[in-house]
Amino acid sequence: MDGFYVNVSTFSLTHMHVGLSLAGVFSGFVVAFGLLKADRLDNWTMVFLLSTVLTSVTGFFFPFNGFTPADGVGIVSLIVLAVAIYARYGRHLAGAWRKTYVITAVLALYLNVFVLVVQLFQKVPELKALAPTQSEPPFAIAQGIVLALFVALGVFGVRRFRIEQVGSP
Repeated sequence: MDGFYVNVSTFSLTHMHVGLSLAGVFSGFVVAFGLLKADRLDNWTMVFLLSTVLTSVTGFFFPFNGFTPADGVGIVSLIVLAVAIYARYGRHLAGAWRKTYVITAVLALYLNVFVLVVQLFQKVPELKALAPTQSEPPFAIAQGIVLALFVALGVFGVRRFRIEQVGSP
């Protein structure tokens, strides 16, 4: 009977984790669009940061043995999110904290999308057939395109998201 509870627990945790992750990705893209329009989107930002923190935290509750690459991504994500949250709410985007916020927010979203691409290549049969070990060119190309898009998003976000345009916190 104990196995039943572990399976139900893992099933529920997985659904909660995936839901939080998708909420983080969706709200993160809304926030990123806001950065490009010099709009803080305060409510969307709160949803993005909270759901992304919860995504990273819930990832540590899965019953894996030892340290995994997912643990590493989760740790990096939480550090990046801590800086983003501090820049946004602790320092109110003052001075260099504006750029710091943009860079860390975009990086946090990138990490979520990076993991999403990993999961898609693991779970979607057509993608898994193209890159069964995720060391094949289709996987590397997909991740390279995602990285390039996020670098561009970060550069344009830093240029467009000006504290003078968005007003006071």
